[in-house]
Amino acid sequence: MSRVTRLQKLLIANRGEIARRVIRSAHAMGIATVAVYSDADRDALHVREAGSSFALGGLASADAYLRVDKLIGAARATGADAVHPGYGFLSENADFAQAVIDAGLTWVGPPPAAIRALGSKSAAKALALAQGVPCLPGYFGDDQRDQTFAEEAQRIGFPLMVKAVAGGGGRGMRLVHEAAQLLPALHSARSEALSGFGNGDLLIERALLAPRHVEVQVFADAHGHCIHLGERDCSVQRRHQKIIEETPSPAVSPALRAELGRCAVALAQAAGYVGAGTVEFLLEDGGGESPHPNPLPEGEGASHFYLMEMNTRLQVEHPVTEMITGLDLVEWQLRIARGEPLPLTQEQVRFSGHAIEVRLCAEDEHHTPHTGRVRHFAEPPMAPGLRFDHALATGAEVTPHYDALLGKLIVHAPTRAEAVHRLAHALGETQVLGLPTNRAFLAACLRHPVFAAGGAHIPFLAEHGDALRTRLQATTTAEGVAALALLYAGQPPAEALASPHPRHLRLRLGSAVHEWLVQETGRGRVRVTQGDRVHEAQVSGQRIVLDGVGWSARAVAVDPSAGVPRWHVQLAGGDLPAGTATELWLDDLGFAPREAEGGASAARELRAPFNGKLIALHVQTRQTVARGAPLLVIESMKLEHTLHAPRDTVIESLNVAPGQQVAPGQLLATFL
Repeated sequence: MSRVTRLQKLLIANRGEIARRVIRSAHAMGIATVAVYSDADRDALHVREAGSSFALGGLASADAYLRVDKLIGAARATGADAVHPGYGFLSENADFAQAVIDAGLTWVGPPPAAIRALGSKSAAKALALAQGVPCLPGYFGDDQRDQTFAEEAQRIGFPLMVKAVAGGGGRGMRLVHEAAQLLPALHSARSEALSGFGNGDLLIERALLAPRHVEVQVFADAHGHCIHLGERDCSVQRRHQKIIEETPSPAVSPALRAELGRCAVALAQAAGYVGAGTVEFLLEDGGGESPHPNPLPEGEGASHFYLMEMNTRLQVEHPVTEMITGLDLVEWQLRIARGEPLPLTQEQVRFSGHAIEVRLCAEDEHHTPHTGRVRHFAEPPMAPGLRFDHALATGAEVTPHYDALLGKLIVHAPTRAEAVHRLAHALGETQVLGLPTNRAFLAACLRHPVFAAGGAHIPFLAEHGDALRTRLQATTTAEGVAALALLYAGQPPAEALASPHPRHLRLRLGSAVHEWLVQETGRGRVRVTQGDRVHEAQVSGQRIVLDGVGWSARAVAVDPSAGVPRWHVQLAGGDLPAGTATELWLDDLGFAPREAEGGASAARELRAPFNGKLIALHVQTRQTVARGAPLLVIESMKLEHTLHAPRDTVIESLNVAPGQQVAPGQLLATFL
């Protein structure tokens, strides 16, 4: 029987929204908190909200949040008696857990032995098979030679998935459709895994082309009890990373829920698990749009769900489970770490309604990460059933040193349809201006008929993403004029004084360049002429009446792109569907040379789309390359991004070298 220990001061070995989340529950329990921070996070919200804080120094994760010695030193220096790792960073690192325990501190997480047993995907699959938990056919061995993987791939059959044995978050994963793709996939996945987790070991397993990603939340105490808290459907993903999660899954019946829960609990208990954990499965429910070209042999993998892995930590998406159970999972973690038994038995767990979470990220509609300063932030009006876990504030800096997650917006409602509607509407009322985000893309996903009907599988974005992007990038004349009116009539002295002469403006709106005549007529009025069309607008604060139609708008000036003034505008109302908001980027080209519009020079240049570190060059000067050929690889926000040749061309010059940090807009290469 484990004894109950006191827990008085908790150090949170993390940052951002999860650090704020842990602080909230700890303070509610009367536990003092210590925040740690890197140089980049000196002014972050989690630092302000904790009871005390400690500077780790450094900018990159490797110099701050991944330094075991610094974290243990911070706990000792501040008098902390416990450590909560959050998620990511060292949360699934058995050596860190052991170091915390060896320092005489309470570790808020599973025992190091359980982390080791389950932290390796290979070891977890071996343990699962021994418990009768279904797994896909694959190769999980110690022989990591390329030749061995090639031989095993022929045995398993294509398509298959290459996965990093350690870590998670979609890093070190590659889908391989044919033998010719295997070697490059192995090398790329190994490089990303080494960089992200310090372990380049891989496994391969049979790939399912259109499954669902369904995971089960488990909790175990030190008294031998283990229960599950239902499943979450996390099938909407990009780059193998989740962006929408919900519970219950539209595809899981009560009987299937019980079976998934039984398997998850069996695996956790076999590993001697204690604390919060998540067992992830692939589920074939027959609703996918891409049937497997080479079915599993009869009798092999007969079940329709298969183990992926177990995450030995609290998940990013834990709030949806909290919403439908009414439980505080961080509080449970802290109580179990103190030695208390689980508060409920399996029979006492109750589920109510439906909950959906979206991950708001600093990325564009192509899922490319971006950095920059948040020039304006406003959360949607908070109401019962709506929750926003974030670390956002006007003026916050999003750096390339950490991942792109800005926050999580969660809705709980009696029905799934109501939850989808409320969440899409809340996204429309959320404002994050100054850098690209996926806010509008998430709302479009929620409103897509396939998702709304509960039919989204893992290929959802591969099959529908292009159509969603096309719809989002379409800009109407009214939207452009409304934005223009806000910028020119809503600024002094235009809001009060009339101008006797119209101004000729050349602005880039998205990828198109427009010519406009704009005349401020005083008191917030503006006349906009484009060709033979004349528009009249009245601007009052964030309200615009354009040709008799009302809009609401917010605009901020951002750092100039390519040396020209730029604005980020969010618009609602007008001819947009109720509850939606669109975003526009406007570049003032009035004083820019014509080539700044994206003409001939841009076709000869490759520029960095975001901050990052150049880790590989695949070409040399004077080399002939085909359209789509990989040119170089930039690591940013813990992911590797390959930039490809935009056309058949010859490399004229290379302006960077491996190991170099690059900034957005920096010239990387030129083409003949």
